Amino acid sequence: MTTRLPNFVYIGPSKAGSTWLHEVLVQHPQVYLSHAKDLYFFDRYFDRGVDWYAGYFRDAGPQHKVVGEVCQEYLSSADAASRMRSVLGADVRLMVTLRDPVTRAFSAYLYMRKHNVFEGTFREALETRPGMFHHNRYATLLERYLDHYDRSAIHCAVFDDLVQSPQRFVDDVLAWLAIDPMPLDESMLAARLPASRARSKHLASAVKRGANWARRHRSAALIGRVKRSPRLQRALYVPLRDKPALPPEDAAYIREQLGPEVVRLEGLVGFDLRNRWGWPA
Repeated sequence: MTTRLPNFVYIGPSKAGSTWLHEVLVQHPQVYLSHAKDLYFFDRYFDRGVDWYAGYFRDAGPQHKVVGEVCQEYLSSADAASRMRSVLGADVRLMVTLRDPVTRAFSAYLYMRKHNVFEGTFREALETRPGMFHHNRYATLLERYLDHYDRSAIHCAVFDDLVQSPQRFVDDVLAWLAIDPMPLDESMLAARLPASRARSKHLASAVKRGANWARRHRSAALIGRVKRSPRLQRALYVPLRDKPALPPEDAAYIREQLGPEVVRLEGLVGFDLRNRWGWPA
């Protein structure tokens, strides 16, 4: 049987429901996804070659109308769009989930706190970590893909819709993929991987190194098992009981910096995002 390459890729951004989406789609009988998300082939590991990437999908069968990957970093990669077009062609379907840059950036900050990689304030993270703004420049990042793909090839969802109605959100995705609808059970209606902190800084660092090793050596199934195991998650992390509040002045700072970007984004996707996100017109 010829190994198939993806005809569907979720490209990002991070902190916008990608883990939840992967866990839902991996259960659909007509979908075959890599066992763990974030293979990073089109940005970190492209030099490993297409055969290395194809190996993650070798078990896809004729019943799988959709073969794909969920990788939250492709949207922010400078090279992923052109590489994807060269390997997967023009017919691949791409998906993004747009989240208010204010809450997405704050969620990214909490993630850094979780892994003990940043100990400063949210404002300090905004001012010293370029990625905090780069990952929120949705218009700029989408335009890279629109240089290589028609707008019709990209499904643009909104994170608020996922929060309000997970079932309706996934119904829209499945309809766009032209596969059967799937009712969500109670476990899939719950949030995945809530805000937390590592029990041990050294252990958190070891887990991240281990995950990167597993991806390089085509052991994505191991990563998937760790993320799906509530017992292992409880052993590694503890919920953030002292979860910091989002300072209003920092929210205003982000809106000031990214206001023109969101205006351009509205023109690209056709959504009234400033109104939905409570940004000034």
